[in-house]
Amino acid sequence: MHAFDILGDPVRRCILELLADGERSAGEITAVVQERFGISQPAVSQHLRVLREHGFATVRPQGARRLYAVDAGPLREVDAWLDPYRRFWNQRLDALGTELARGKRERRSAGPTTTRGKGAS
Repeated sequence: MHAFDILGDPVRRCILELLADGERSAGEITAVVQERFGISQPAVSQHLRVLREHGFATVRPQGARRLYAVDAGPLREVDAWLDPYRRFWNQRLDALGTELARGKRERRSAGPTTTRGKGAS
C-alpha cells in the first residue's frame, strides 16, 4: 500500500492528527473516532493496525492499555516526495507574505486613528 493510500482515508488522517499532539491510548483514540465517524471499535482497531503495519504509528503496552504514537519516518518520505511540487505553492505563499508585510507598513505609516463615538464633542 502506498503512503497516499494510507493518508487518503479520513479516519486514518484523524487518528494521525490525534497522535500528532502526543501519545494516546487506544481507548482515547477509539472514543474520538467513534464520535466523529460513527464506526465500531473493531473498525477503529483495523485502522490502527493499518497505520501500525505501514509504519505510520507505533504502539507500546502499558499495563492493560496500548499507547499509540506517530512514527514520523513515512511522513518524512511523503514530505520528500512533495518537495518538487512545493514551487507551485511556495511562490504564492511568498507573495502573500509580501502583501501582508506591505499592509503592516502602510498601517504603521498612517499612524494611530481615532474614532469618535456619536454625541462626542
